Amino acid sequence: MHAALAVDSSDLSSSAATSTSSAAPLRLVHQPCCLCGIENAEPVAVGEDFEYRTSPDSFVAMRCRSCGLIYLNPRPAADSIDQIYPPNYHAFDFTAENFGLAHRIRSRLEARRLLSYCKRLDPAARILDIGCGDGFHLKLLKEFGQPGWRLEGVDASPRAVAAARRSGLSVHLGDVETAGLDPDSYDLVLLIATIEHVEDPLSVLRAAARLLRPGGRVVVATDNTATLDYRLFGNRHWGGYHFPRHWNLFDKPSLRRLAERAGLDVVELATLVSPVNWVYSIRNRLVDRRYPAWMVERFSLKAPVALAAFTVLDGLFQLFRRGALLKLIAEKPHA
Repeated sequence: MHAALAVDSSDLSSSAATSTSSAAPLRLVHQPCCLCGIENAEPVAVGEDFEYRTSPDSFVAMRCRSCGLIYLNPRPAADSIDQIYPPNYHAFDFTAENFGLAHRIRSRLEARRLLSYCKRLDPAARILDIGCGDGFHLKLLKEFGQPGWRLEGVDASPRAVAAARRSGLSVHLGDVETAGLDPDSYDLVLLIATIEHVEDPLSVLRAAARLLRPGGRVVVATDNTATLDYRLFGNRHWGGYHFPRHWNLFDKPSLRRLAERAGLDVVELATLVSPVNWVYSIRNRLVDRRYPAWMVERFSLKAPVALAAFTVLDGLFQLFRRGALLKLIAEKPHA
């Protein structure tokens, strides 16, 4: 467990004063820890929307004293979703045309990972990607997977669903809990960079469990708070905060607890290599300190040199099981 970071009211007032966003303030709501159901937390960070400047607000990350979950409190209300996910949000159109070499490299890496999750699957398996965005992972499965796999996605963003459907994918619009999908019918459910965005991770994971056949598996990939990049940047600029879009952030014990509370048997809990939080931590610090745009743009999803360098660095930490991402594989019990 990380030591608490000093965050006080002076941090809040100073950060609010330095915000340059011209957008309207968000309506913010309070909520307890999604695992413990109580508010028994301490502040560990305060920051802004350094990436998209969707509001002038400051946001506070809290760590639950009981389970270690880090969560945004207060966080944007549900009616603020369109504001905090603007039309140029990267997950709405992550294409080779927009992201060039970074897209090609990430596609190869993600394709290998996806196929490793699918080793046990029948040639006619049914696969669901929850929070599929523009269908990036579904397109990789369609290209590199078995031709008989039945691929589906679900996403709450009309923009993302429209982009996915333009690629010929079968994607449902809405929340997985209310999308009307068939229970006990999927062999594999993916939640890749999804669980940190949702209002109620436990409800989403329970919905995924209901959709799985007995013996079916769910794969969760999400940011890891037990990392060096978090220790270095966690009081304000850590890329994993993704203020204000990441609402719940996990370490291994809290992610395991989430899966077990959802009625799933944990098969594997490990880490994965990713350069993104390293790159965006530096970018956020540069933005906050008003460095010139040419320097800021050296650290982004379109900056292959920075992404490559931090992939190597995070690969070294992965040797000690401290990669930037968490990977959970859990199974629905037969009984």
